[in-house]
Amino acid sequence: AGSRASVQTALRTLLTAPWPSQRDVRSWLQLLSVLQWVLSFLLLGTVSLLLLVYLLFTSFWPISALYLAWFIFDWDTPEKGGRRLPCLRRWPVWRHFRDYFPVKLVKTHDLSPSHNYIIGSHPHGILCVGAFCNFITGSTGFGEMFPGIRPFLTTLAGNFRLPVFREYLMSGGLCPVTRRAIGYLLSKNGTGNAVAIVIGGAAESLSCRPGVTTLILKNRKGFVRMALQHGAHLVPSFSFGENDLFRQVVFEEGSWMRSIQQRFQKMMGFAPCVFYGRGLTSVRSRGFLPYARPITTVVGEPVAVPKIEDPSRETVDMYHEMYVRSLLKLFEENKTKYGLSETDELHIL
Repeated sequence: AGSRASVQTALRTLLTAPWPSQRDVRSWLQLLSVLQWVLSFLLLGTVSLLLLVYLLFTSFWPISALYLAWFIFDWDTPEKGGRRLPCLRRWPVWRHFRDYFPVKLVKTHDLSPSHNYIIGSHPHGILCVGAFCNFITGSTGFGEMFPGIRPFLTTLAGNFRLPVFREYLMSGGLCPVTRRAIGYLLSKNGTGNAVAIVIGGAAESLSCRPGVTTLILKNRKGFVRMALQHGAHLVPSFSFGENDLFRQVVFEEGSWMRSIQQRFQKMMGFAPCVFYGRGLTSVRSRGFLPYARPITTVVGEPVAVPKIEDPSRETVDMYHEMYVRSLLKLFEENKTKYGLSETDELHIL
């Protein structure tokens, strides 16, 4: 009788407890969508590699052997346009991912499907959330805003040497940030391709912090040379709010910690940033999830580029200067609309 009464009491308590509201459910879904994205990028490649190595010493070793054979056979695919899956770009989880921040895409000019484009994505931030959400997922309406344009996003070539993770990256439209991969998309994949490159790269992430907009761009001219060699138009884009997603411990230039970060970045291709965001259970706790801050990615006016197979240094410098002017114009015209003040400036190093 006692146990029956306790069960009845528990049931009554459960029935009288307030059910989560639709707003609560949406918040949980948004948080989980961001969690899976962060864990995928930080752990999927390493965990997959360790699992395949472990399986080699079990009765399931044929799984690892078959995947290794496939890996070798498929080695060059990332350099030849990848293997994008439209269904992954339309995955409903990306809508929750978009709404967590939220992320918004703003179009200022049309892009003609009869041309190819290199989109310069600025700034790098810590995890390139704006670039990923706008150019890899379909959640912000890139396909509707720019009909006939296929967006790609470049990332470190080393990521495509990690098992399983490489399949995940290619399915969304990511490709290695190498001359061969970018050249393939701009010359052997027809027209209507837009290859987004986070030009500042790992070096720029070391200067990422709220309230400071510093770009590593002055001596980054390889993307301009490639645009000239393939006749691809240059398009600046800027993600306002990207630097507000995490807090970073920034070490001063000349300090021993800064020199370690820079050496590591030169050797490995990425910089070991010391950063933190919010925790899983509370906004006030510290963790590795980004803060919910609005990101607005504005895609600017294309800079028309002629096709010159062997452009001179002077020609590269001229079009690089034109690109920088277009980017500065984009920043100045939009900064007060998306969270910055009239006095904020774009610093280019």
